[in-house]
Amino acid sequence: MDLTKCHLVHVVRQYAPGVGGLEDFVRNLTEAQKGRFKSVSVVTLDRVFSDWENQLPASEVIDGTSVYRLPFHGSRRYPIAPRILKAIGSADLVHVHAIDFFYDFLSLSRLWHRKPLVATTHGGFFHTDKYRLLKKVWFKSLTRLSAAGYRRIACCSQSDLALFQEIAPLKATLIENGVDLQKFAEASSQDPRKHIVTIGRFSNNKRLGRLLDAVKVLVERDPDWKLDVIGVASDWSVQTVLDEVSSRGLTDHVSVLAGLENAEIKTRLSRSSLFASASDYEGFGLVLIEALSAGLLPVVHPNEAYKSLAAEHQMVRLADYASAQDAADAFEETLAKLQQEPSLRENAMASAQIHGWDRCRDLYDQMYRDALSVT
Repeated sequence: MDLTKCHLVHVVRQYAPGVGGLEDFVRNLTEAQKGRFKSVSVVTLDRVFSDWENQLPASEVIDGTSVYRLPFHGSRRYPIAPRILKAIGSADLVHVHAIDFFYDFLSLSRLWHRKPLVATTHGGFFHTDKYRLLKKVWFKSLTRLSAAGYRRIACCSQSDLALFQEIAPLKATLIENGVDLQKFAEASSQDPRKHIVTIGRFSNNKRLGRLLDAVKVLVERDPDWKLDVIGVASDWSVQTVLDEVSSRGLTDHVSVLAGLENAEIKTRLSRSSLFASASDYEGFGLVLIEALSAGLLPVVHPNEAYKSLAAEHQMVRLADYASAQDAADAFEETLAKLQQEPSLRENAMASAQIHGWDRCRDLYDQMYRDALSVT
């Protein structure tokens, strides 16, 4: 099918005005797809999980893209929204993002709606070790069964690809996430500074406590060290993060900044030289690539996504945050290396370029063509 004659519908549980890697990815993908399809729209839920009480409009146009929102019940982990069947009525192709209710329900109801389906994994649901055995059983049963309804499954990391090849070997393909390289381009401090930034939801898998432990060691060695914690409330509230900072005696060294606009984040990055993440799980590691595009040198925990990215980007430093002393050593050594080799800042920005949106968009176009050619 000619894509310019195709009505493409993205289905994702969270979208703008929500903030996060999944939301940003789908928003940037729809932006990159403008003019390439007959229409591109987004179907999502009518509440942002970090602002549970605020019901959003049923429909809205965001950045020129039509967004339709559905009521739901159930938990944030598995929100149930059966009205999705009506919402995809005009679609020629449905692109489901993440492994959740939408992924299962649209596959299991495919004989009813008869829409071609593709999916992007976004890390599946193995974000933490919590309920890991149950998750494995679910993955090997319902997730495997649902995979039968998809014509193609895009895996956004090598670890996702290895996982989904177990249940859909002929459908799983690697398409690493595109990244908005202009959002924070060249934003980092031009001079090496003892200033670290971390960006992301305040969620359990980010393990902010371990990062704060490492910063406490740094400050004990040298009180000039600073950290900016930038993000939005999730499993941890803003007050919880502030309490964790205070309990370690870091109030004068750590700033907690919630709900900032991109321009405000860029201003904060101009004071920083290093990016940190103690996260034990990432679907892809999009924020690490954004950090590189800003010229920040990352010091990150060796989860599967970060290990994969470190293999591609030599300036990414892996450090086990289980040891605050080792993580602190890694920060000091990385800054010392930057002081000796200022060109590392430019090297970081240059290395991020392979993750631009043109390549990602073209790979998705080809996946769509392949899916639509299936008979």
